[in-house]
Amino acid sequence: MPIILDGTNGISNATWTTAGRPSSPNNGQMGYNSTLDQFEIFFTTSGWTRIASGTYSVNYLIVAGGGGGGKTGGGGGAGGLLASTTSLTSGTAYTITVGAGGAGSTAFASRGTSGSNSSALTVTATGGGGAGSNGSAVVSGLSGGSGGGAGSAGVAGTGGAGTSGQGFAGGANSDNPSNYGSGGGGGASAVGGNGTPSVSGNGGAGSSNSISGSAVTYAGGGGGGSQGGTAGTGGSGGGGNGTTNDTTAASGTVNTGGGAGGGGYTASGGNGGLGGSGIVIISYAGSQRGTGGTVTSSGGNTIHTFTSSSTYTA
Repeated sequence: MPIILDGTNGISNATWTTAGRPSSPNNGQMGYNSTLDQFEIFFTTSGWTRIASGTYSVNYLIVAGGGGGGKTGGGGGAGGLLASTTSLTSGTAYTITVGAGGAGSTAFASRGTSGSNSSALTVTATGGGGAGSNGSAVVSGLSGGSGGGAGSAGVAGTGGAGTSGQGFAGGANSDNPSNYGSGGGGGASAVGGNGTPSVSGNGGAGSSNSISGSAVTYAGGGGGGSQGGTAGTGGSGGGGNGTTNDTTAASGTVNTGGGAGGGGYTASGGNGGLGGSGIVIISYAGSQRGTGGTVTSSGGNTIHTFTSSSTYTA
């Protein structure tokens, strides 16, 4: 459509879709892109460039990487979860960082590793706390988005603390000298279970969110491993199950921020699982305005999903 100048109704600019842009544009040619809901201008040196047109509101979900499980130890804490609304400036590039899950412990003298932070739109979710392992110096879980569970040992151990507004604390152990029950990792909506002399704690439950167009649960804590008793189960939202034997415990589910399960008691095995990686999702009403991630639509919203680090351009 050509430019129409009307003294009463103003200027009607040329309009096109992204797929229907002019095939041989001139340097400085400008029009309205209805796909992006943006004005854009063509430069021979840089191609089509959007013209900033204020701000718009988006919903976001940011989940950090889950914590690793302990060797003969507790469940890893879930990655911190943040969900809210913010305003973005059109044309601005925002760095997206998706945190990795923490490694599981493979030695009695070390805890599981905490998960890595996820960040987007100037907001940061904290990685889940690594779980405690068998050994008095490393028995307590680490703090994080949600805290890691305490390891299985003959001394009392506490779960790591969660971050306010992101997750909950891990569970404590049972220091019974003949049957050590470890603590479950904390989840986004519940604390990890405490261990008893016969049963290790379950992972704390995660939190359900429908930003992707359907309800999905994220950030469940890992179940505690057990020596001579029953292992804990992972919390809903990707938490890994603990184990009682010499195999490596279950890992947290990828792109949920789930904490890893804790391992059982053996010198050669019983290792903690790997924490689940995080995720970032951005959603807004109407047709596509920004670029970046995997783009889908549902219920009249455009959804950008990031399962690895990248950039979102508003």
